[in-house]
Amino acid sequence: MTAPLALDPARTALVLVDLMDRIVALPLEPHKGAEVLAVAEELADAFRSAGALVVLVRVERPGVAEQPHGSELVHGLLRDGDLEIVKRTIGAFHGTGLDERLREHGVTALVFGGIATNLGVESTARAAGDLGYDLVFVEDAMTALTEAEHEASVRLDFPRLGSVVRAADVRFVAP
Repeated sequence: MTAPLALDPARTALVLVDLMDRIVALPLEPHKGAEVLAVAEELADAFRSAGALVVLVRVERPGVAEQPHGSELVHGLLRDGDLEIVKRTIGAFHGTGLDERLREHGVTALVFGGIATNLGVESTARAAGDLGYDLVFVEDAMTALTEAEHEASVRLDFPRLGSVVRAADVRFVAP
Protein backbone atom coordinates (compact mmCIF):
# COMPACT_ATOMS: atom_id res chain seq x y z
CA MET A 1 0.00 0.00 0.00
CA THR A 2 1.08 3.54 -0.68
CA ALA A 3 1.62 6.52 1.61
CA PRO A 4 -1.20 8.90 2.54
CA LEU A 5 -2.70 10.78 -0.39
CA ALA A 6 -3.72 14.42 -0.63
CA LEU A 7 -6.81 14.61 -2.84
CA ASP A 8 -8.43 17.68 -4.39
CA PRO A 9 -12.09 17.53 -3.29
CA ALA A 10 -13.19 19.56 -6.33
CA ARG A 11 -11.84 16.90 -8.71
CA THR A 12 -12.34 13.69 -6.70
CA ALA A 13 -15.35 11.45 -6.17
CA LEU A 14 -15.89 8.55 -3.79
CA VAL A 15 -17.46 5.60 -5.62
CA LEU A 16 -19.09 3.00 -3.35
CA VAL A 17 -20.27 -0.13 -5.16
CA ASP A 18 -23.21 -2.36 -4.21
CA LEU A 19 -23.64 -1.46 -0.55
CA MET A 20 -27.09 -2.99 -0.46
CA ASP A 21 -28.61 -4.93 2.43
CA ARG A 22 -28.62 -8.27 0.61
CA ILE A 23 -24.97 -7.91 -0.42
CA VAL A 24 -23.64 -6.47 2.85
CA ALA A 25 -25.26 -9.47 4.63
CA LEU A 26 -23.34 -12.08 2.60
CA PRO A 27 -20.54 -14.10 4.21
CA LEU A 28 -17.60 -11.94 3.12
CA GLU A 29 -13.82 -11.98 3.63
CA PRO A 30 -11.43 -10.62 4.75
CA HIS A 31 -13.72 -7.86 6.06
CA LYS A 32 -17.30 -8.44 7.14
CA GLY A 33 -19.99 -6.46 5.35
CA ALA A 34 -20.80 -4.42 8.45
CA GLU A 35 -17.12 -3.46 8.79
CA VAL A 36 -16.92 -2.32 5.17
CA LEU A 37 -20.16 -0.40 5.56
CA ALA A 38 -18.85 1.42 8.65
CA VAL A 39 -15.63 2.45 6.87
CA ALA A 40 -17.57 3.46 3.75
CA GLU A 41 -19.93 5.63 5.81
CA GLU A 42 -16.97 7.38 7.47
CA LEU A 43 -15.37 7.99 4.08
CA ALA A 44 -18.63 9.30 2.64
CA ASP A 45 -19.02 11.72 5.55
CA ALA A 46 -15.43 12.95 5.07
CA PHE A 47 -15.96 13.43 1.32
CA ARG A 48 -19.21 15.32 1.86
CA SER A 49 -17.58 17.53 4.52
CA ALA A 50 -14.75 18.34 2.09
CA GLY A 51 -17.23 19.19 -0.67
CA ALA A 52 -16.33 16.13 -2.77
CA LEU A 53 -18.89 14.10 -4.69
CA VAL A 54 -20.16 10.78 -3.31
CA VAL A 55 -21.39 8.23 -5.86
CA LEU A 56 -23.43 5.27 -4.65
CA VAL A 57 -23.83 2.42 -7.11
CA ARG A 58 -26.35 -0.38 -6.80
CA VAL A 59 -27.19 -3.25 -9.08
CA GLU A 60 -30.56 -4.26 -10.48
CA ARG A 61 -31.07 -7.55 -12.24
CA PRO A 62 -32.21 -6.94 -15.82
CA GLY A 63 -35.32 -8.61 -17.18
CA VAL A 64 -37.03 -9.39 -13.86
CA ALA A 65 -40.36 -7.96 -12.77
CA GLU A 66 -39.28 -7.46 -9.18
CA GLN A 67 -35.82 -7.06 -7.64
CA PRO A 68 -34.80 -9.37 -4.78
CA HIS A 69 -35.48 -8.21 -1.22
CA GLY A 70 -32.66 -5.97 0.00
CA SER A 71 -31.83 -4.49 -3.39
CA GLU A 72 -31.92 -0.86 -2.25
CA LEU A 73 -28.89 0.91 -0.85
CA VAL A 74 -28.41 0.42 2.89
CA HIS A 75 -30.82 2.76 4.64
CA GLY A 76 -29.31 6.17 5.38
CA LEU A 77 -26.32 5.78 3.07
CA LEU A 78 -27.68 8.05 0.32
CA ARG A 79 -27.71 11.74 1.26
CA ASP A 80 -28.73 14.95 -0.48
CA GLY A 81 -26.13 15.87 -3.06
CA ASP A 82 -24.98 12.28 -3.59
CA LEU A 83 -25.25 10.64 -6.98
CA GLU A 84 -27.07 7.29 -7.15
CA ILE A 85 -26.24 5.08 -10.13
CA VAL A 86 -28.21 1.95 -11.00
CA LYS A 87 -26.21 -0.58 -13.00
CA ARG A 88 -27.40 -3.71 -14.74
CA THR A 89 -23.96 -5.17 -15.46
CA ILE A 90 -20.99 -5.95 -13.20
CA GLY A 91 -19.42 -2.53 -13.75
CA ALA A 92 -21.03 0.85 -13.17
CA PHE A 93 -20.13 2.64 -16.42
CA HIS A 94 -21.90 0.66 -19.15
CA GLY A 95 -25.27 2.24 -20.00
CA THR A 96 -25.55 4.32 -16.81
CA GLY A 97 -24.35 7.79 -17.79
CA LEU A 98 -21.82 7.70 -14.94
CA ASP A 99 -18.93 9.03 -17.02
CA GLU A 100 -20.99 12.00 -18.23
CA ARG A 101 -22.20 12.80 -14.70
CA LEU A 102 -18.66 12.68 -13.29
CA ARG A 103 -17.34 14.93 -16.05
CA GLU A 104 -20.18 17.43 -15.41
CA HIS A 105 -18.81 17.69 -11.86
CA GLY A 106 -15.20 18.12 -13.07
CA VAL A 107 -14.11 14.82 -11.51
CA THR A 108 -10.78 13.39 -12.65
CA ALA A 109 -9.98 11.02 -9.76
CA LEU A 110 -12.06 8.21 -8.25
CA VAL A 111 -11.69 6.64 -4.81
CA PHE A 112 -13.22 3.16 -4.60
CA GLY A 113 -14.89 1.02 -1.95
CA GLY A 114 -17.64 -1.57 -1.99
CA ILE A 115 -18.55 -5.19 -2.52
CA ALA A 116 -17.22 -7.26 -4.15
CA THR A 117 -13.61 -6.20 -4.55
CA ASN A 118 -12.93 -8.44 -7.54
CA LEU A 119 -16.29 -8.00 -9.25
CA GLY A 120 -18.23 -4.73 -9.12
CA VAL A 121 -15.37 -2.65 -7.75
CA GLU A 122 -12.71 -3.99 -10.11
CA SER A 123 -14.95 -3.96 -13.18
CA THR A 124 -15.95 -0.35 -12.52
CA ALA A 125 -12.35 0.65 -11.83
CA ARG A 126 -11.01 -0.95 -15.01
CA ALA A 127 -13.56 0.96 -17.09
CA ALA A 128 -12.70 4.15 -15.21
CA GLY A 129 -9.03 3.62 -15.96
CA ASP A 130 -9.83 3.14 -19.64
CA LEU A 131 -11.67 6.48 -19.51
CA GLY A 132 -8.64 8.25 -18.07
CA TYR A 133 -9.58 8.66 -14.40
CA ASP A 134 -6.91 8.50 -11.70
CA LEU A 135 -7.76 5.62 -9.36
CA VAL A 136 -7.46 5.09 -5.61
CA PHE A 137 -8.55 1.89 -3.85
CA VAL A 138 -9.39 1.91 -0.14
CA GLU A 139 -8.53 -1.63 0.95
CA ASP A 140 -10.50 -1.60 4.21
CA ALA A 141 -13.59 -0.15 2.47
CA MET A 142 -14.02 -3.23 0.27
CA THR A 143 -14.32 -7.00 0.58
CA ALA A 144 -15.14 -10.10 -1.44
CA LEU A 145 -16.70 -13.53 -1.14
CA THR A 146 -13.28 -14.98 -0.28
CA GLU A 147 -10.08 -13.52 1.09
CA ALA A 148 -8.15 -14.90 -1.90
CA GLU A 149 -10.34 -12.98 -4.36
CA HIS A 150 -9.97 -9.76 -2.37
CA GLU A 151 -6.21 -10.18 -2.01
CA ALA A 152 -5.70 -10.91 -5.72
CA SER A 153 -7.35 -7.61 -6.63
CA VAL A 154 -5.74 -5.55 -3.86
CA ARG A 155 -2.22 -6.99 -4.11
CA LEU A 156 -1.90 -7.84 -7.81
CA ASP A 157 -4.36 -5.87 -9.95
CA PHE A 158 -5.11 -2.58 -8.19
CA PRO A 159 -1.46 -1.48 -7.74
CA ARG A 160 -1.14 -1.66 -11.53
CA LEU A 161 -4.22 0.54 -11.98
CA GLY A 162 -3.76 3.14 -9.24
CA SER A 163 -2.95 3.60 -5.55
CA VAL A 164 -4.02 1.25 -2.77
CA VAL A 165 -4.51 2.87 0.64
CA ARG A 166 -6.37 2.41 3.90
CA ALA A 167 -9.19 4.76 4.86
CA ALA A 168 -7.00 6.47 7.47
CA ASP A 169 -4.63 7.52 4.64
CA VAL A 170 -7.25 9.46 2.66
CA ARG A 171 -6.76 13.21 3.06
CA PHE A 172 -7.82 16.33 1.16
CA VAL A 173 -5.66 19.26 0.14
CA ALA A 174 -6.70 22.59 1.61
CA PRO A 175 -8.81 24.69 -0.79
